[in-house]
Amino acid sequence: MHFLDRIDRKILHELQREGRISMTDLAERVGLSTSPCTERVRRMEREGVIKGYHARVDPEALGRGLLVFVELTLSSKSAEVFEQVRRELLHEPRVLECHLVSGTFDYLIKARLSAMREYRDLLGQILRKVPVPAQSNSYVVMEEIKEGLLMPVDPVPAA
Repeated sequence: MHFLDRIDRKILHELQREGRISMTDLAERVGLSTSPCTERVRRMEREGVIKGYHARVDPEALGRGLLVFVELTLSSKSAEVFEQVRRELLHEPRVLECHLVSGTFDYLIKARLSAMREYRDLLGQILRKVPVPAQSNSYVVMEEIKEGLLMPVDPVPAA
């Protein structure tokens, strides 16, 4: 992967704030002409630094106002078990995020749902598909204080 210099970091900052910005406007904001700016963006896309561009959708507009976090603790652990759980949860569209974590539980799952009955259904499906007995703890979000999608882009450290 290419070293990210000060200009690359400015580009990333601007694209996170406004992914649909024109290359001309982006170049102006970061102090480049359009062609070199476009090449930097394309390079960061090729290298996987920029993973994609997305529309941020209001969950309420889709009838998915219920946000739930689930801690999942497996009764036994092995590479094969972790792989099976990974495969199962990757294909569940209601699961927005799933992280294998260290600590007192194994997985932290974030799901957006329409109602508690849908959550009950999702949890039942997850527990049935997990290859070993598992325990869950659930946290229903009462109020969303902050949900950030912007990755902090720090300046290049001084050498």
